[in-house]
Amino acid sequence: MTEYQMCKRYVMDTSDPEITFDENGVCNHCHTYDRLVREHVLDGEAGRKKLEQVVEQIRRDGRGKQYDCVIGVSGGVDSTYVAYLVKKLGLRPLAIHVDNGWDSELAVKNIEETLKRLGIDLYTEVLDWEEFKDLQVSFLKASTPDSEIPSDHAIFSTLSNMAEKLGIKYMIVGNNIRTETHLPRAWSQGHFDWKYIREVQKQFGKRSLKTFPHYGFITYYRRMITQKRVPILDYVNYTKKEALRVLQEELGWRYYGGKHYESIYTRFYQGYILPEKFGYDKRRCHLSSLICSGEVTREQALEELSIPTYSPSMQEEDREYVVKKLGLTDDEFTAIMNAPKKSYWDYPSYGQFMRQPVMLKIVPFAKKVVSWFK
Repeated sequence: MTEYQMCKRYVMDTSDPEITFDENGVCNHCHTYDRLVREHVLDGEAGRKKLEQVVEQIRRDGRGKQYDCVIGVSGGVDSTYVAYLVKKLGLRPLAIHVDNGWDSELAVKNIEETLKRLGIDLYTEVLDWEEFKDLQVSFLKASTPDSEIPSDHAIFSTLSNMAEKLGIKYMIVGNNIRTETHLPRAWSQGHFDWKYIREVQKQFGKRSLKTFPHYGFITYYRRMITQKRVPILDYVNYTKKEALRVLQEELGWRYYGGKHYESIYTRFYQGYILPEKFGYDKRRCHLSSLICSGEVTREQALEELSIPTYSPSMQEEDREYVVKKLGLTDDEFTAIMNAPKKSYWDYPSYGQFMRQPVMLKIVPFAKKVVSWFK
């Protein structure tokens, strides 16, 4: 058994089974963060120039169209700030929201109010609840830490599908290096892997995925050429603290109490299932990135980690609500929590295919080809 160790610089620890440390006790995630910031994050004048170039290109390619870009909105901080920023930059976005049946009442209000104030049109993709519920239960029964994958895949697919339908090249995304780089691969992977999703459903589900938004292997790589994901927050001096201030003061946005807690299922999954079953506290990766970006100190992060992920009474309420909504009994949910832990690699996937020797030779060349078209 691996001896417990925590990063000397931040708060990632050996709850990530793949973590490594250098001779100074600094983990690989921190070195990755430093490299990605150095290579991709632009501040000051460099960021301003990059942003001007990107905005001008989007405007130029969007001439004659009703919208020049699409953005995803969940009601969370990052996506809402992206909506605020693109509107401020004079772009014409279509906001897209995927309703998977788990939006909190506050999330719905935040989305409606902020987009109304910004004057941004909204398209909502409502998932077939019975089909999606069955898929979520399948992932819980698969016993991997990837049960948010169905929602993430539906969101990515819906944005990409709508962009292609409307002839829009640009998807402005809220993913950013400064505040969300420390997520361990072992804690969640397979977001773009339709084969993985399909195989998990095939093994554990009762329904066919007839309406679930998705795209396969070929479509994914084709759209890497025909569509462009723009991480706009990497070109501005983005901080959570300043974003929260802007959203609350200018858009009437209200805080949920935790990252991604705009979704009841996500709140319960990240706050209860992951730490209780797998020993993964996602606050560690979020806080580590915020320490790196200078928004919190290591001492403040450790203090936050010493308290429950969220109110035990709310956890109990969420457990009762989630189990009932998913159509499970208490005994069935307990069996899921006690089932042996598995991973992405225990199921058929495109990832397995990409590990084949011939693909390991082809992929680097393919990435170069894709970059030529960007």
